[in-house]
Amino acid sequence: MPTARHCVRKALADWGITDELADRATLSANELITNAVSHCRVSDARVRVTLVLCRCELVLEVSDPDWDRLPLPRRPGLDEEGGRGLALVDAPADAWRHRQGPYTKTVWARFTLPLPETPHVLDHP
Repeated sequence: MPTARHCVRKALADWGITDELADRATLSANELITNAVSHCRVSDARVRVTLVLCRCELVLEVSDPDWDRLPLPRRPGLDEEGGRGLALVDAPADAWRHRQGPYTKTVWARFTLPLPETPHVLDHP
């Protein structure tokens, strides 16, 4: 999974996203990829990671072929080791959901891009 994290971080950097948003998106990617790899019941499954940058938002999608096993948020006990992955996606993302395709399921997270600072214009007489 370090390779996937590296690829996500590199793609974001190539788009000029290197700040706290890159950290949030990379954390979410790590959790979604870990969940897909850990919980997929399909042997030799391929996990697909997609990033889409569109105007004012970044969308991260992680797809796997275990289409009928949908993610369910849990409230694990304090001494449980697992069960916090979706909470770690929910916290930094502006929204997350899932969708089923005929052969895959996709879990996505959306991040709103910060508005660019508008330059101050000084009028000189």
